[in-house]
This record gives sequence, C-alpha cells and structure tokens, in this order.
Amino acid sequence: QVQVEESGGGSVQSGDSLRLSCAYFARAIRTYGIGWFRQTPGKEREFVASINWNTGYINYVDSVKGRFTISRGNSGNTAHLQMNSLKPEDTAVYYCAVTTSSGGFYYDRTSGYDYWGQGTQVTVSS
Repeated sequence: QVQVEESGGGSVQSGDSLRLSCAYFARAIRTYGIGWFRQTPGKEREFVASINWNTGYINYVDSVKGRFTISRGNSGNTAHLQMNSLKPEDTAVYYCAVTTSSGGFYYDRTSGYDYWGQGTQVTVSS
C-alpha cells in the first residue's frame, strides 16, 4: 500500500506563486514516478505534470509550461510542484498520484497511476 499526501494549497492572487508538496509512503513497494492532476467541479481530472524516476522524463500540459515546475524532493519520497504566475484558470483541487508500474506508464492519464492523495485546493483570484 502507498499513502499519498498533498500539501501547500491555498488562496492567492493572480500572478502569485505556490509550491505544492507530495509525500508518499510506500512500504515494500517500489514507485516509478508521480503525476500531478487537477480537477474543477463538473469536469474530468486533468493532467498537469509528471516525472518518471527511471528515465527522468518530465512532462507538462501546455497550459502550465513555463510557469510550473515539477521536481523530486531531496528525501526521495517527496515531490513538489512549483507554480508561478498563477492564473484564475489554475483554480482547482490538485492531486498527486503515484505509479508502481515498472514497464512505463501513461503519464497523462489517470489510469497510469495506482495511488492518489486526497487533493489540496488552489484558488487564484483576479
């Protein structure tokens, strides 16, 4: 079992920054990457960013390229999403997800991940 916990959400003004953190606890299970997704009411969960531990590949949805940065924490079981130049359309609940798939994974699909956190709210006002 893998426990996943997000933190760092909040309410900010347009143009501000936030840093989300994801802490995951995997006992006897190897993880191969994490992804960040976001969701607003009535919409499907949307891919935001991902990082593959094995290949080092990082991917972003086009709408956040140049503004968001995903990284692995120094402790090895944490990851971060640095969000700069936030816009009102970034408002959503942000979820961290962990994959245990060693054979590659669909980084931009929810089905590519096995364990999810409860989400953290990010609200950006204009």
